[in-house]
Amino acid sequence: MSSYKDKIDLSRLPQHIAIIMDGNGRWAKDKGRPRFFGHKNGVDSVNVITEEAVKLGIQYLTLYVFSTENWGRPLEEVNALMELLIDSIEKETARLQKNNVKLKAIGDLERLPQKVREKLEDCIHTTSTNTGLTLILALSYSSRWEIQHAVKKITQDVCAGKIKPDEVSEELISSYLLTHDIPDPDLLIRTSGEIRISNFLLWQIAYSELYFTDEHWPAFRKEEFYKSIVCYQSRDRRFGK
Repeated sequence: MSSYKDKIDLSRLPQHIAIIMDGNGRWAKDKGRPRFFGHKNGVDSVNVITEEAVKLGIQYLTLYVFSTENWGRPLEEVNALMELLIDSIEKETARLQKNNVKLKAIGDLERLPQKVREKLEDCIHTTSTNTGLTLILALSYSSRWEIQHAVKKITQDVCAGKIKPDEVSEELISSYLLTHDIPDPDLLIRTSGEIRISNFLLWQIAYSELYFTDEHWPAFRKEEFYKSIVCYQSRDRRFGK
């Protein structure tokens, strides 16, 4: 049986893939199970896709794990998600080390429970010298929050005389974003059939290729991942030129 993997040109891989992991709740509902069942199974997809990104040689993978808007969900669901996050980090640190994956996190991390921050910081420190795939978790993240955060810092530095107003450029704004040391995504994937961006990396995806799939995140596996890369490679990227 042929696979989309056989159609991938390894010399033209996207350097950075970002994923909006949508559909955990709907996947669980379709199976007559509670939403948390979907979140738990979504972790399996994270593991599978991360390992495939490593095998292919993708350099950066950013996953939209928890948005600032998600804090508005029922407290019981938020608490369960935080516990799942702690459990996943504890279990997956060894796997990240084995696969030479460096972990990073972006977002309003101060809003996370202390135990989550501690586990996250430990894993980031443990994997900090790894040289393979960089896995970025967007946690308590929204793009408008990130841009607002950057504007405040720029304004403070202008007032302090560190920069002049006429020095504010696209490059300078990018340098104040949480992703200042990460290249912009080449490919953005969204699962579950929703065709919207949902406040994710709005500045960074200005020229990203977008790929939407009907697959819910817990059902998103290797073949659909390969297919998204093949679709990306079929497009003519002109960056507005």
